[in-house]
Amino acid sequence: MLFESTDRYFRTLGPRGRTVLFQLPLSVTVLLVTVLVALLHPGFEWSEPFLYSLAAHLMLLAASAVVPWERLPAWAVFLIPFLDCLAIGLSRESGGQHLTVLSFLLVFPVAWLAVGLRHAGVVLAVLATVLSVALPPVILGTGFTSASLIRVVLLPVILGAVALTAYGVANGIVTQRRLLAKQEADLRDLLAASEDREQLLNTVMDTVSVGVCALDSQGQAVLVNRHLGSRLAEAIGGEATSGNVTDMPVYGVDRKQRLPPERHPRTRAARGESFTDELVWVGSGTAQRAYSVTCRLIGTSTGGHSGAVLAFTDVTALVTALSAKDEFLASVSHELRTPLTSILGYLDLALDEEDLEPGLEECLKVAKRNAGRLLTLVGDLLTIASGSLTIAPRPADLTNVAATSIQAAQPHAVAAGITLELESAGPATGRFDPDRLGQAIDNLVSNAIKYTPEGGRVTVRICATGQNLRCEVTDTGIGMTGDELGQAYTSFFRAANAHSSAIPGAGLGLAITKSIVENHRGTITLTSSPGKGTTAVLTLPEADASPSFAVAQEHPARKQGTR
Repeated sequence: MLFESTDRYFRTLGPRGRTVLFQLPLSVTVLLVTVLVALLHPGFEWSEPFLYSLAAHLMLLAASAVVPWERLPAWAVFLIPFLDCLAIGLSRESGGQHLTVLSFLLVFPVAWLAVGLRHAGVVLAVLATVLSVALPPVILGTGFTSASLIRVVLLPVILGAVALTAYGVANGIVTQRRLLAKQEADLRDLLAASEDREQLLNTVMDTVSVGVCALDSQGQAVLVNRHLGSRLAEAIGGEATSGNVTDMPVYGVDRKQRLPPERHPRTRAARGESFTDELVWVGSGTAQRAYSVTCRLIGTSTGGHSGAVLAFTDVTALVTALSAKDEFLASVSHELRTPLTSILGYLDLALDEEDLEPGLEECLKVAKRNAGRLLTLVGDLLTIASGSLTIAPRPADLTNVAATSIQAAQPHAVAAGITLELESAGPATGRFDPDRLGQAIDNLVSNAIKYTPEGGRVTVRICATGQNLRCEVTDTGIGMTGDELGQAYTSFFRAANAHSSAIPGAGLGLAITKSIVENHRGTITLTSSPGKGTTAVLTLPEADASPSFAVAQEHPARKQGTR
């Protein structure tokens, strides 16, 4: 700090002030030595040459203060220390033996030259030292003594070493100063970059449409964006305790039970738990809002975490829309059940009549079968709305189930000019719900017929592979793009070409089929290419099959393969 303060003060001085500052110590020391010698040696002779040398010192001090050095070349100021060496030599030579100590004062101008002129200053300092010893005897006419000759040799050597030392020290200081200046500049750049990054971070956080709260390792909020209001931040990001009397309570998914302290987002984040899309409700009454909360931990280089970031997305409108959709589906499905039940009842009455014409009886059976399927579809709408699906597994043969679906869909295929066929290597027995699997195959076959142009082909293949049952439905229809495949299982989704071709459908078939298959612990996969057709593959686990149920006994050839 002292060095920095001195350096700042030195920089505020102009060339004239710095010259005086360098010259003043030498002038004061010469004056002090002269006074001490006069006091200690009353008989000291004040010779005329000595007085002239003192006058030279005063003139050099005055020149330092008067000469406008800023108007002269930078090297001109170094004439002062060079002439100082000659003035010191004259004072020493004219002062006699009492003032030989003045030779030590050569250190001042020598150091000045070495520090100011660097390499050239060292050479000039040695030259000035030599002249300070050699010229005074010539100027004063005192001649050279043995002591003078010794000084001619020793003083340049000693003061040359002093000059080199001063040069080295000065060079080190300059290097250090440059390093400090560079570090200071780097720090300024880092500070500016840090401020820019902070501004960017604040802008990004205030721009995103979700609430963001950053927590430290202790779970304390260190950064909150403007989308997360202070009251909401306190409620949803605050620590839940028994003494928390906030007027914005936080509830779970049921919207009735307040979250316990250990389940609060902030508490979970503080203990290092990462989670995604956790639904919570904040507030009460008509002001209650739904938020999807996601937490990500801030990792460290050692593998630990130094905090967490919580993101809160307001999903109230989405949750309300989904609830409205489910209520609508439930309401419509319920309203459809009554007339369908009535239709099925009257069809049963008609079929109970005697002496029905064979053609009419077959038509009534087809109508009853399709009305039953429509009632099943209405039940599926209720299932979609409620999110539940009932499965009743029992021994069955997947080949028979597929054959029934093919038989029911054959009139539709014939009317559309499509070849519909079943390929099977034999029975494919297992334990599953044949009604639900029949519904799934019906959906796949119906889709294949709807999306296949006239003259196309739909093939259903049934087989048992290892411990799995497999049903493959392949068509030569219009196919789907990659993006459409990604949304194929979404309820009410329909491909763009289905809309453009006015192909009827509700977009529930694949969603329900996927639910049925997954409830059987099976899988469904789709592969498709635009214009080349689609293949749907159902794979069911056969491990649940019992080795002694009736269907297996009907097909001895398959009995060994069932489990």
